[in-house]
Amino acid sequence: MAEDFEVEFIERDDRKARFLVRGMTPAVANGIRRAMIADVPTFSIDTVRFVENSSVMFDEMIGLRLGLVPLTTPLDDFEQGDTVTLALDVEGPATAYSGDIETSDELVKPAEDNVPIIELKQGQRLELEADAVLGDGKSHAKHQGGVAVGYRHLHRVEVVGDANEFEEQEPNILRGVIEEQAAEHAADESAEDGELVPTSEFDNDLTKRYPGKEVEVHDVPGAFVFHVETDGSFTVPELVRRAVESISDRAAELEEKVAI
Repeated sequence: MAEDFEVEFIERDDRKARFLVRGMTPAVANGIRRAMIADVPTFSIDTVRFVENSSVMFDEMIGLRLGLVPLTTPLDDFEQGDTVTLALDVEGPATAYSGDIETSDELVKPAEDNVPIIELKQGQRLELEADAVLGDGKSHAKHQGGVAVGYRHLHRVEVVGDANEFEEQEPNILRGVIEEQAAEHAADESAEDGELVPTSEFDNDLTKRYPGKEVEVHDVPGAFVFHVETDGSFTVPELVRRAVESISDRAAELEEKVAI
């Protein structure tokens, strides 16, 4: 099925991307969204052993904060359930940051160095050892590497005439991505028919993109625009690829069991 999909990136970097997929049903689109959230495992701190905590914060509260620190997750090198030992030793006056966490395996370390954990005053100290476990989002939300995953229908915008010159145009708000079908009427003179334009480029207001024009908006059948952001555990392409593989593996398993 995936061979019939047409994929086009609209915006892309390692941690955030927006891409269009054509030839997809709503069920498959939602399945991929759910797989990106729940099926792709990440490392997260699970168990903490405190050596000293003379801060003003309880052990349990610090443990919760540590569990939310994103950790790099090279999935080809580990299997679910694997653990990596981490350590933290900071003495005040100082702020303990995620970058202060030391790791027993350089493949698994904080994805960000500037996540604050706790501010320590003079004479306070935080020393601990922790186990990071590779798990998935179905078991706990802290294992969800896709922190912002969603999709919308692709909208096709067509100019059907001129707006009434005697009426003041009210804002026509549309969010997402549009596919232009009458680009010669657009305020952007370089626009072309069929061009994909994020609505954020014209403040989500079609009257700014097509001043003085009357437009119609239609959903493009089978076309969905995904917005994906990761916490740094891995890149967006890795997250999407793993999610699709998860769905494919489950479909193959179901097919095998039904055949039996």
